[in-house]
Amino acid sequence: MSARVLDTNVLVLNRFYMAVRVVNVRRALTLLYRECAEVIDSDDGAFVSHDFDSWCEISQLAALDKQPDEDFLKAVDFEVKVPRIVRLTRFDRMPVQTVRFNRRNLFARDDYRCQYCGKAEPTHKLSLDHVVPRSHGGATTWENIVCSCLRCNSRKGGRTPQQARMQLLSQPARPRFNPLMTQSVDDPRYQSWKTFLQTS
Repeated sequence: MSARVLDTNVLVLNRFYMAVRVVNVRRALTLLYRECAEVIDSDDGAFVSHDFDSWCEISQLAALDKQPDEDFLKAVDFEVKVPRIVRLTRFDRMPVQTVRFNRRNLFARDDYRCQYCGKAEPTHKLSLDHVVPRSHGGATTWENIVCSCLRCNSRKGGRTPQQARMQLLSQPARPRFNPLMTQSVDDPRYQSWKTFLQTS
């Protein structure tokens, strides 16, 4: 199984078809197999749901005519199509309005680009930088942390951008919406998400 495919995003809906979060494919398939979720798939413009067994059957048919925006995972004797949306069958709480502060969301907020030089990098070549360093009283908040490449982070060190003579490309701020949700909509693989997201 490709680690790259397993780490792609899956939109999670609650029982009322409201987007609640984004998980990776590993987590989504675990929820599906444990019968905690069902796949929501588009079929000729209509959304249909599938449990694990029916999704495996659909996957075998889809594998015969793979589309460019579809990813598949190879099992021992068949392929499973990567779901793009799952709906939790036992979760009816409303979506959380605040965005969780973590590395994944911070990288997505900054579009995986260094906020000093503007270079886009894979996550293993990025780090998080305190704009105002902790040694200067800087807090670990949305408004004081930015995505930085390793080179710029090392160059800046424990100084402020002004002291290091470096300029921020944009002022860090708390996102209104989950950046993983809003960012992924631009990817052709996640076009089906638009129906369930309010990004304005």
